[in-house]
Amino acid sequence: MVLRVIESWWAPRRVVRSLSGMPDRVLLVVLMLAMLISLIAQAPGHARAAALDPSVPLEARIGGAVMGTIFMMPLLAYGVAALTSVLARLTRWRLDPLDARLALFWALLAVSPAMLLSGMVAGLIGPGPALTLTQTVAGVAFLFIWAAGISTLARRI
Repeated sequence: MVLRVIESWWAPRRVVRSLSGMPDRVLLVVLMLAMLISLIAQAPGHARAAALDPSVPLEARIGGAVMGTIFMMPLLAYGVAALTSVLARLTRWRLDPLDARLALFWALLAVSPAMLLSGMVAGLIGPGPALTLTQTVAGVAFLFIWAAGISTLARRI
């Protein structure tokens, strides 16, 4: 799995094509793994913020991040995947809901190394050009891998 995440950075179409047909229960594991890594990536930034502003303790910051990342984001991800599948019907391409979930969930997991780097920068350096750069790289990589997954799995009618 780790090698596929790394390979997704230069050959996302090949990786997503090889994952096609993944059962829905495994997709849920992929999504939850991506959310767990995202939560871990947020921890250094929350620790830095709590040290600089002790009015909100670290436990409260982490608790809010857990609520948002582990409980709310998966619901949002399923909604975005469903919306992507529905919007694809407006074009000449068809994207099955399962394929829409695969493209989105895999893109979230594939950018996890960049999210971890961004989290380290947030914790060690704080706001500034370095954090902006790492967050931009993670965001652009996510969009690139997600778009590659959608274009690979969509079927033309």
